[in-house]
Amino acid sequence: MDLTDAHQRVDAFVAHLAREGHMPSTVANYRRNGIHFITWLRQQHIPLASIDDGVVDRFARHDCICPGSFTISGQRDGHCLKRVARFVRYLATTGVVARPAVLAGSEPTLPLAEFQEWMRRHRGTGEQTMVKHLHLLRRVLPELGPDPGRYDASLVRSAILQQATAGSRLGAQATTSALRMYFRYLASTGQCAPSLVDAIPTVPRWRLATLPRYIVHDDVERVLASCDLTTGRGMRDHAILLLLARLALRAGDVVGLRLSDIDWNNALIRVAGKSTREVGLPLPQDVGDALATYIERARPRIHADHVFLRAIAPFEPLAHGSAITGIVRDALSRAGIRNVNLRGAYLLRHSAATHLLRSGSTLEAVGALLRHRTTETTAIYAKVDTRMLARVVQPWIGGVTCR
Repeated sequence: MDLTDAHQRVDAFVAHLAREGHMPSTVANYRRNGIHFITWLRQQHIPLASIDDGVVDRFARHDCICPGSFTISGQRDGHCLKRVARFVRYLATTGVVARPAVLAGSEPTLPLAEFQEWMRRHRGTGEQTMVKHLHLLRRVLPELGPDPGRYDASLVRSAILQQATAGSRLGAQATTSALRMYFRYLASTGQCAPSLVDAIPTVPRWRLATLPRYIVHDDVERVLASCDLTTGRGMRDHAILLLLARLALRAGDVVGLRLSDIDWNNALIRVAGKSTREVGLPLPQDVGDALATYIERARPRIHADHVFLRAIAPFEPLAHGSAITGIVRDALSRAGIRNVNLRGAYLLRHSAATHLLRSGSTLEAVGALLRHRTTETTAIYAKVDTRMLARVVQPWIGGVTCR
């Protein structure tokens, strides 16, 4: 290996990071780990062009005594490995290596990648749902084996039972839903019998059996007021929280929102939702003002069309709905609201629906805002409309209280 050329690659990589806006200390860490990686490559007589997943895996497992890379006990420094993986992905973008090296599990294998494309093209599945399905399938497929032609009802039910025993009822429901979708794909491509879909047991789910979790309107306003509007992060978070609280958007809606989805002239915002069914929602004045403030004064100037970006380098679109959950959780803590179990985007979505219903809106109007396809889905909110319940409640026989 030409060590001079390899060092120049590291220098170009850290210069790229600096242009992205990373802190000098972060750039220094990437440089140190990049130098460590190419030093190890030289010792192993591995040219840059031969780097692949296996090489990165060998580097992760080698007995390293280099200071600052791994601990003395031999435990791998996860930050080091992530930096090296990112360095190799950068090398791929410059054509030095054939393709990016990735850490195990970060990208779907070929069968799952084909399944992902099938969901996108034939089922119109949303990105967040696809990510969740792939995550669950990675956990259950090792129990089933690599050959779908050998799957049978007994094997499928045994694998599901093993997953269900180790998790919750909701987790089991999500797993069976992912498997059902996967088996439909396998059946449609001739890889398994169509009847195998019916072998997946149904996990009991009683409709309308729970109460929506929410906070009162005054607490919602405290959450919104908790953002520091003198900082870029505060402007971004304030706009996000308003979208959740006023328009009852889901976390995935916010993450996927693009600049072209905002119709400023007609005060509308286009949202695709879970099923990629696009709808237009009215843009309230305070939400529009917050969006305009963030975009004009705080949003980093990059080529990405996504509205909401990371507040620190690298300035990229928010990757997942979990980022929105973190923003809501932090705002609840700042507002001093701690007596709620649900602390993500759905808390503000439920709160918006509950407030509208208690203010006199009909279930149909609330369902339209929530983009529910049927009023049955919205009916759960009738449980928290205490005024309506007071009108329909029947007096106890004889006026005697229940003891």
